[in-house]
Amino acid sequence: MLLTRRSLLATGTSLALFSQANTVLGQQSASTPRPGGTLRISVDQAPSVIHPQLTRVVPEHLVGGLIYSNLVKLKQDMAPEPDLAESWSSNPELTEWTFKLRPGVRFHDGSPCTAKDVAASFEAMLNPKMASTARTALGALKEVVVVDDTTVVMKLGAPSADFPVAVAYTTARIIPEAIAKGDYARLSREGIGTGPFKLVSFEPDRLVVVERNPNYFIPDQPYLARIEIRVYPDNAAETSALIAGDNDLMVTVSQSEFGRLSKTSGVTAIQKPSGRFLNVNMRCDQKPFDDVRVRKALSLAVDREALVGFIAHGLGQTGADTPLNPSYYYYKQLPLKKADMAAAKKLLAEAGYPDGLDVTLVASENPGTRAQLAIAMREMARPAGFRINVQTMPHAAYLDQVWKKGSFYVGSYAAQATADQIFSQLYTSDSAWNETRWNNADFDKLVAEARAVSDEGRRRELYARAQDLMSEQVPSVIPIFFDLLAGHRNYVKGYEHHPTGAMFRFERVWLDQGAPKRG
Repeated sequence: MLLTRRSLLATGTSLALFSQANTVLGQQSASTPRPGGTLRISVDQAPSVIHPQLTRVVPEHLVGGLIYSNLVKLKQDMAPEPDLAESWSSNPELTEWTFKLRPGVRFHDGSPCTAKDVAASFEAMLNPKMASTARTALGALKEVVVVDDTTVVMKLGAPSADFPVAVAYTTARIIPEAIAKGDYARLSREGIGTGPFKLVSFEPDRLVVVERNPNYFIPDQPYLARIEIRVYPDNAAETSALIAGDNDLMVTVSQSEFGRLSKTSGVTAIQKPSGRFLNVNMRCDQKPFDDVRVRKALSLAVDREALVGFIAHGLGQTGADTPLNPSYYYYKQLPLKKADMAAAKKLLAEAGYPDGLDVTLVASENPGTRAQLAIAMREMARPAGFRINVQTMPHAAYLDQVWKKGSFYVGSYAAQATADQIFSQLYTSDSAWNETRWNNADFDKLVAEARAVSDEGRRRELYARAQDLMSEQVPSVIPIFFDLLAGHRNYVKGYEHHPTGAMFRFERVWLDQGAPKRG
């Protein structure tokens, strides 16, 4: 029998048993985890939002995953494994998915977590008034039916072979029914989940503290007694803190600091290829970027290989103006787009700008690679006739004033689990973060059809056409993908950096001998 992606997704019971067996084997082959201790994690952005269904950036997703649970989690190979759900299965048409929940799970306030809480959580995610980014990831979901306390049936409006992966989305967290149907905003101030840790304090610009949930549904986990998440807006200072032993783990290491960290005794430096990218977003419904010739001209004015060397310090890959790279199952390798100033100038002239074009490109100061890309593009595109004024600003101001509002700015995104998720998050007309307003009906149709068919050959063909169309139309210039870089002190054990860069399993992390003694 051919073991396909569809068969893996559809046989949740087998996956659950296989995952549990692997976990036991992994623990038997490694050192015995030591309970207790405080882990200090540093992040390069403030986790300003702790509402688990509204988080936006990596530090916020990190906090959400500590406090809350999903129905399933994703392994390193992006296959789903049990979280609140023990198993799952679908009907032959892939339009109904049944999830069996773990019995006896309780929220941090002591109330039981049942199928009613799951149903209410998904209803909140689907409510456009709640503005959860999970709504797009769960796009095919129409109704959640409670069968009994431990069984829910998800009814979809169209077939979805990837649905078990969709419910592992970073904002598809399960919250209490009373809150989902009542004071939804309450979770912006406090944390009430079923996750491995409980919220102690939340100072968004400085420190988030969580402590072990003694009633977590996986026996003996988490191992750590406490986690402190500390904010370091300055990359060099953050790296120095890890090297000095003030912190134990860096979730994200900048390309410029990775060399220094990798040479430090007592530190493990992590490099993992991923789909994390920078994009230069252009509002396709506003001048001058409503003209595809202008967007193509900018695309041709970029030296992508030079950008990988300059910005990623060689720790990344070139992009072809689609958000997919080899990390994705349905990636299509497109030819390298090479800089061609003559062709770019010709396109600008045809678009009505024979004397060049003045535009302002906005970049958040965090991560610093955004501003680096903006400055590099300013210099690279000048010979083509683009006169780019670069404006940088603090990240909080960027999120408030520019993100999803601006006409020309640098974005930064982590990889998603599937092609459908990244396309539906950013580039379809109904996407949650429709920054470009490209609103291309042909692209929408390709993505929707690929989501609805189970034949892998057909899906690959549809996603290939979607990538071709996007690369040709250039709603965003996507010139560079970054390897995920992280680091931790050698006494930190059990940590695996997930290829999405936004999913974490800190319930499995523990501190070996040599760790500093903290409360």
